[in-house]
Amino acid sequence: MCRLVYTTEKGRLCPSCKYPSVQCQCRQQQSIQGDGEVRIGYETKGRKGKGMTYITGIPMPSDELKQLLKQLQQKISTGGSIKHGQLQLQGDQRERVRQLLHPYGWTIKLVR
Repeated sequence: MCRLVYTTEKGRLCPSCKYPSVQCQCRQQQSIQGDGEVRIGYETKGRKGKGMTYITGIPMPSDELKQLLKQLQQKISTGGSIKHGQLQLQGDQRERVRQLLHPYGWTIKLVR
């Protein structure tokens, strides 16, 4: 059995699916996060009393998550970030986020 070791024709290849890394099929499938049930919560733990709203379970690829975060930040006028597929927004924004995510048609659950 002969395997391809290196080629300059296509650039780097994905080790699992053997497609060029730009067209990798397995990475695109893995990048979709969530189970379809969006959970919105609030916590202050480990932040010296400062609160943070977190959103998990959004079924989107990581590139679209970044765009969604940017839209939420602009509409709510707050800062935020993405960590491990979880959107994080500064402050208690649960109700506003729920209203903004409602048009997407996902099941939204407020977590305490």
